[in-house]
Amino acid sequence: MEKVVIKAPASTANLGSGFDAMGIALDLCNTVELEECDRLVIASADGSETPADETNLIYQTVKDVYELCGKKLPGLKITQCSPIPQARGLGSSSACIAAGIAGANQLLGAPLSQQELLDLGCKMEGHPDNVAPAMLGGFVTSVMENGHVYTIRKPVSEELCFCAFVPDFPLLTSKARAALPQAVPHKDAVYNLSRAAFMAAAFCENRPEYFAVAAGDRLHQPYRMGLIPGAEQLFARLPDLGAKVVFISGAGPTIMAITEKSDKAFAGKAAQLLQENEVLGRFKLTKLAARNESMI
Repeated sequence: MEKVVIKAPASTANLGSGFDAMGIALDLCNTVELEECDRLVIASADGSETPADETNLIYQTVKDVYELCGKKLPGLKITQCSPIPQARGLGSSSACIAAGIAGANQLLGAPLSQQELLDLGCKMEGHPDNVAPAMLGGFVTSVMENGHVYTIRKPVSEELCFCAFVPDFPLLTSKARAALPQAVPHKDAVYNLSRAAFMAAAFCENRPEYFAVAAGDRLHQPYRMGLIPGAEQLFARLPDLGAKVVFISGAGPTIMAITEKSDKAFAGKAAQLLQENEVLGRFKLTKLAARNESMI
């Protein structure tokens, strides 16, 4: 039987001001092998914890695509290599959804268009900020309207480095969303609207000197800071070490800093900061680049 191999990237979403609308694909990828068979077989190739029954998100996604296309899925063999940490704000669930959708489409002979794949992925996830960049690569800003996702994609400069400060504790998206207020003042909405527009322009024009002011946020980060011990310290200290911008990656708890690759000193200074502080010692620095390659 045919076997397909899919690489689905991690992503960092929101970028401060672009709540639920902006994201960037990163060069940390889950590798998923899919093959039809007469039963469900799920294995982890790297020892990561993977549900081995029908609750597996990749299996659920593949099954949904088959049903959408009017095909019955007899069984499925899934082999996963999953280095994207779960419940850390790096789009692990979106990577699984993207892998399942793209893989199922290949197994079926590609009946779905790129737009149909995007619409389906964003519908499954509920918002496009992680799924769209995972599928398309690069910097993506998105809008969902009547079940359809509209996207604009821009390759990210290879001169930018994404420094992920990943803690040793998870933060469920449901808990992070529960911390948000049901309504915000009009002035806070306007504050974010202007900065989100500015962030999109800054990325499209490759102007990292504007990232910090463009990332200003009053919609979600102030309410989530208390859920991430050490976040306020990282926000305060990392700009002094050379970070162009610091923001909560997705729902958190990972804190993302963007630097320029020409800044060779940042990683060392940041690592020293983590070593010197007991709370910050729970974070591990991982240097990543943007992934501009599309997977669909």
